Amino acid sequence: MIKCKLGDLIEFQRGYDLPKSKANGGKYKIISSNGILAYHNQYKSEASVVIGRSGTVGKPQLIQEKFWPHNTTLFVKDFKDNNIIYIYYLLLNMNIEKMKSGSNIPTLNRNHLHPLEIVAEESIYKQQKIANILKIIDDKINNNNKINTELEAMAKTVYDYWFLQYEYPNEEGKPYKSSGGKMVWNEELKKEIPDGWKLKKIVEIEDNIVTGKTPSTKDETNFGGEIPFVTIDDIRKGMYISKTERTLSKKGADLQKNKYIPANSLCITCIATVGLVGITTRQSQTNQQINSIICKNTNNIYFLLNAIRNYFKFSTGAKSGNIFDNMNKEDFSNIKLIYPNKNIIDKYAQKVKPVYDKIRENFLENEELTSLRDYLLPLLMNGQVGFKN
Repeated sequence: MIKCKLGDLIEFQRGYDLPKSKANGGKYKIISSNGILAYHNQYKSEASVVIGRSGTVGKPQLIQEKFWPHNTTLFVKDFKDNNIIYIYYLLLNMNIEKMKSGSNIPTLNRNHLHPLEIVAEESIYKQQKIANILKIIDDKINNNNKINTELEAMAKTVYDYWFLQYEYPNEEGKPYKSSGGKMVWNEELKKEIPDGWKLKKIVEIEDNIVTGKTPSTKDETNFGGEIPFVTIDDIRKGMYISKTERTLSKKGADLQKNKYIPANSLCITCIATVGLVGITTRQSQTNQQINSIICKNTNNIYFLLNAIRNYFKFSTGAKSGNIFDNMNKEDFSNIKLIYPNKNIIDKYAQKVKPVYDKIRENFLENEELTSLRDYLLPLLMNGQVGFKN
């Protein structure tokens, strides 16, 4: 390990302006501070590491292909023979996101970065070993995410086929509508739906709906415990909710015991960002921006997950307030969905439950892998873990 300045290891360069007329239609990714912005027909860099210069400041991105670095970024122009992936993890460990300059919009330039004093691994062999360990973990996380994306698409396809196209299997196992299944006119919907299906309010399907609440923030002892406190940001991270950014103490949660929701509750955002849906994996509470459905009939979970997402996709589903769209508990409870008979719900749950179980398994594995990577990262970067030659 050596003590040096960051500029001794690598050289940053600011990204490039891009004429709007050339921003689309190409095959090379335009990488902005926040990820892929568009595509361009030219590239300015081979594989490199990019960090946000303005907007999302300092977040490292490892780009392993030709790309166009946008002017909201800094990219490593010269790695000075150091391992590219090692440099990525070195920058990740430095937590550059905390560095800000400017007034309204945070900005960063290479003059902030090159003078930073750091400790780094000098041996290219050891750089490669460190990079391999961490990248194996990240590759597994990325692979799980890709699998989950495909599995979610499969489950959504089944939902669409059964409940939007009405081609669920009839008693003979044939697609209902195209095999001549009886369709009846629904006056409220102004269209035909399968015989026996009804338009039902969510509260008529499942009546245990809980609107979350935040304990008093004036008492710090209400927070920081073991009970997940679900907010919109937690639901944005993925379908299943386990670890949350904020937690409640038992004391804080017990102040509002009627706000506990069990595992396998559906959490739906109803204020600010409306219509995101997540599923809890353990007993939790939520803030007031979320309505949760506790399903007595667990086979309703997967139907409601997709039906509610579909509802918000095609409907504003919310009142327009002065600042945010919002939906109170009564509005939410009264959302009407086309609901089939119990037999169809049970068959659908039986078909898709293994898919969602696998998504959940991969999601929870990724949480463990992320914790492992975050634990190993500083140990490896600070030389606290050694290697045999």
